[in-house]
Amino acid sequence: MSRSDADRADLRDTLASLILGHELTLTSSEVTEKGGMDHSRGLRLWRALGFPETGDGLAYGEPDVKALVAVATALDGEMLDEATVLRMTRGLGATMARLADWQVSALIDQIEHDVEDGKSVTRLHAAAELARSAAPGFEYLMIYAWRRHLAAAVARVEALGAADAELLSTTMTVGFADLSRFTSLSNGLDDNSLGDLVENFETRCADIITAHGGRVIKTLGDAVLFVTEDPRQGTRTALDLVRQIASRTELPNVCVGLATGSVINRLGDVYGPPVNLAARLSHVARSNRVLVDAATAEALGDEFDTRTLPPRPLRGFGNLSPITVSERRGFRSR
Repeated sequence: MSRSDADRADLRDTLASLILGHELTLTSSEVTEKGGMDHSRGLRLWRALGFPETGDGLAYGEPDVKALVAVATALDGEMLDEATVLRMTRGLGATMARLADWQVSALIDQIEHDVEDGKSVTRLHAAAELARSAAPGFEYLMIYAWRRHLAAAVARVEALGAADAELLSTTMTVGFADLSRFTSLSNGLDDNSLGDLVENFETRCADIITAHGGRVIKTLGDAVLFVTEDPRQGTRTALDLVRQIASRTELPNVCVGLATGSVINRLGDVYGPPVNLAARLSHVARSNRVLVDAATAEALGDEFDTRTLPPRPLRGFGNLSPITVSERRGFRSR
């Protein structure tokens, strides 16, 4: 190995240590033994978090021991059963994996600029400097955001009332915002331009949805799934999405479908007929139009104009008549 290759290897190890915050000195069998957990159970937890098995390699350190001790304590004290622990760790692993990918993608431009401007010798040096300076602050922000979202989620469940038979099932309006002709458009863009377009669309949608009091459930590149508490709120959100996205010349047109009904909340996602119906409606909507189902239309007052369209086949729902909705001219919501 040349001196330059050795330096790069050392820098990679330094970067890994900066990110992890500890040295890797334990094998999988050693870390589970020190954590007081059966080895097979420890491997199930590791896989649930989305990490590959490491065999006999040195892939763990003292923070991994602390994590296993925390899980073992919860299981031994019967605070949580194993099925619940695995469900929570799967959700945590999937969320953190996506967050990590997003962070790295977002930082690439910063690292490239630092190298081009002479602030860093190599990309690895730039990454190591970011890990030293930015990681602690972002870690605090991540925990802060998680606590705020957790408090909001608990409040939503509590608001359903203890008398509800199923606290994770509730009636809400589901929206599905879909970019028009995205496939043909994406075929003509290079990777950077496509990434910028998707990020621009997702960011603007998230800003609009949260400004109206809704929640983004997930983004799918060319589409955004969101929920709101009631049909009027959902319709205002959908019309504002169309209005603002359509005004951006750098973005394609958008189609929005809305459906109202009972949905189930599981692991940060929502399931049920309204979710599927909202997606189907967005797929048949014309550009810069909002289509809603009958349940949503029936709940709207004189703030909106609605028009029932001819029936058409919607996969999984048979022939349905979508309803187009627009804001009534001269009406001002309070």
